[in-house]
Amino acid sequence: MQNRKGEGSKMKKAREMCIPLSRNEIVKVKTRALRKGVWYRVLTRAERACIDLVIKVVERVRSRLLFSVLSSVLKKLEDALESHVRRLIPDIGGKLASKMSQIAQNWGNKSAASWAKESSFMQYLTVTHINAPK
Repeated sequence: MQNRKGEGSKMKKAREMCIPLSRNEIVKVKTRALRKGVWYRVLTRAERACIDLVIKVVERVRSRLLFSVLSSVLKKLEDALESHVRRLIPDIGGKLASKMSQIAQNWGNKSAASWAKESSFMQYLTVTHINAPK
């Protein structure tokens, strides 16, 4: 039943679209949040109830509206679960690594150009900076 040009194909695409968000993935995020102590601190009562209800009722999320609600809540949890050091690596570690790389290159060390791109070096510099006496 197609009364407008292309309307049937749009409805078919919407039905075929599979949103890869399952109960198991949501349970894993909830478990991590409970263990880290951010479940009650970050989420409102309504957001916690929404997640709990989805875990009890839905096996796999198919609704776009439910997906958008869940993705915003899960994004909030993921941001809270991310470690403090990981958040600071691009700002502190990245800047320090590029400065040290530039200084070493000016001294003649040609292999120092790759230092600014190494994530482990940036992490080391971030942790060192955080723990430095002020």
